[in-house]
Amino acid sequence: METTFDFEKPIADLQTQIEKVKQVEEKTKVDMGATVRELEEKLEQTKVDVYSNMTGWQKVQMSRHADRPQTFDYIDLICNDFVELHGDRTVKDDKAIVGGFASIGDESVMIIGHQKGKNTKERQFRNFGMANPEGYRKALRLMKMAEKFNKPVITLIDTMGAYPGLEAEERGQGEAIARNLLEMSVLKVPIICIVIGEGASGGALGIGIGDKVYMLQNTWYSVISPESCSSILWRSWDHKERAAEALKLTAEDMLGNGLIDGIIPEPLGGAHQDPETTALNVKDRILKDLAILKAKDTDTLVQERIDKFSNMGVVNE
Repeated sequence: METTFDFEKPIADLQTQIEKVKQVEEKTKVDMGATVRELEEKLEQTKVDVYSNMTGWQKVQMSRHADRPQTFDYIDLICNDFVELHGDRTVKDDKAIVGGFASIGDESVMIIGHQKGKNTKERQFRNFGMANPEGYRKALRLMKMAEKFNKPVITLIDTMGAYPGLEAEERGQGEAIARNLLEMSVLKVPIICIVIGEGASGGALGIGIGDKVYMLQNTWYSVISPESCSSILWRSWDHKERAAEALKLTAEDMLGNGLIDGIIPEPLGGAHQDPETTALNVKDRILKDLAILKAKDTDTLVQERIDKFSNMGVVNE
């Protein structure tokens, strides 16, 4: 297993020790099996200790791993017959948000999500997953199409936020996101939203109103990123770890505050270690919920969705 982050150093050190012992065994022809097994057992326990006790900032780092599965990866792993649809019919086709009709098991759905890109060229093409207004308008167009054909909507959230450029504001970034919040609240088909990576601010919320909202185990969801929060409060990014803890942005924090419906488990070490298993967990969750949500009549479905979000938060007068 290749490690990336500072908090994974104990794991990397043990892996290095195991490799050295194996090299000595191969070179000297001396049986070192007992030593290798002992180190491997220690390695597995260290992985459990490290990954079961990650801080908020460490989970933010994990959500940004370069190899973490993105929307197209999940589509490839859990969908059949995906047909991508393009454009908002007003300005252009925003590459930061992708979507189209697909089959998940025996269910025909509209699947929509942020796409960041895997390398420098892709990230530039996808604008790092930061959508312009036309991206949210494309998403809404696809949702309304799903409603027309009575197909459930699945959204996969993974963005650093909506694009903050001047041109985006000139074309109505705030209005586009607000319109999605309104329309998704009353959409007459089931909606399941899953945070698969980063869930930052209105950029995430713009496709995040659903009957069921889930987060993968090593993701975050917040009104602001830890770095931006640190910049505002302390005029520096140096306090991002402290900000991450204060924001209560992990899946466990969000579930504890009643803001999401559940946590979808990831393999030990993160979704990038075993994308297939992660995708299977996502698929199982989607199919279980669709079986329940599709059985509800439209009025009940919409009213329960509205009530769910209306009841969030505490007001002290």
